[in-house]
Amino acid sequence: MPLRIHFTAEDLTRTRLADGPGPMLELDIALRLLQETSHPTRFGAWRRESLRRLSPRVRRLCDLIPPTGWTVDFLGHATAGTIEEALDRVRATPAAQVRKNMETWAALDQRRPVPSWTQSLGSDERLLMELADTVAHAHQHVIAPYQQHIDALNGADQALRARQVAHGGLQALLSGLNPRYIRWKPPVLELTMASGNTGDIHLAGRGLLLIPSVFGAVYPALDDTAEPQPWLTYPVGLRDTDHFLSPIDTARTLSTVSDSLAALLGHTRAVLWTIAHRPGCTTTELARHAGISPASASQHATVLRTAGLTRTTRHHNTALHTTTPAGHSLLNHVS
Repeated sequence: MPLRIHFTAEDLTRTRLADGPGPMLELDIALRLLQETSHPTRFGAWRRESLRRLSPRVRRLCDLIPPTGWTVDFLGHATAGTIEEALDRVRATPAAQVRKNMETWAALDQRRPVPSWTQSLGSDERLLMELADTVAHAHQHVIAPYQQHIDALNGADQALRARQVAHGGLQALLSGLNPRYIRWKPPVLELTMASGNTGDIHLAGRGLLLIPSVFGAVYPALDDTAEPQPWLTYPVGLRDTDHFLSPIDTARTLSTVSDSLAALLGHTRAVLWTIAHRPGCTTTELARHAGISPASASQHATVLRTAGLTRTTRHHNTALHTTTPAGHSLLNHVS
């Protein structure tokens, strides 16, 4: 059974699109993804890059933002316009509210042990400030390196959604958000949640804020208790025929491959990047993941092999491509 959101006519008039991904919400989703291993094509390379950059102190932040379940409320701030605004709200949280939020959070899932270090959160202001600094550190190394690409994708998504509304109204928008996991059956929006949560939600005239997400590339996230308006995430998209990014497009977005490397290698850079993150791929697989024809993939692979950046081995009649140390070095150090 899906989770069902019931709309009234007033809800439909108040439903709106956010200007872009919420910085704190994207970080929340990203930290959950870092703690698991699902969707390796989309997020595997990003996980490896991010984990190399992060300080061990981020483990405390992950205690409060687990891979599944609830985030403690004083770290929410999903609709904050900037990460600085979200951090200011975290630092300004009254001690009594921190204690109340922690009690509520602990009661939501009693199977999960409450970390002992959190016992001082509601009485030790220094600990709360350190936690806010950790949020800033995590954002700097998990989100910020990709912000330019995220902004570009959001611009494309905003144009797509505006076109949907112009051509088909709100029904076209709701139907095209994420057809696999978000289905519009007027006047109900049915959601398939990663948590498996089911039930019925009545918006009661509040409408719904639709927030695009790059890291929320698969399942939607929802907060029906948010004030002043409940919100729902959907994956950014680029085309009416493909409402959300393909796994390889997501992976490219969450890549720190530099513009100068792209200028140096042109389209061949994408092929080198694909081979580096999918070692042992065949030419057919390389073409599919790089979004090019098999003939073009073979041509680019030949250029890279001749330059000493990749090597090709044969298994029966199949060519298997891997990156050489020189290729890895070029991807990691050219800037």
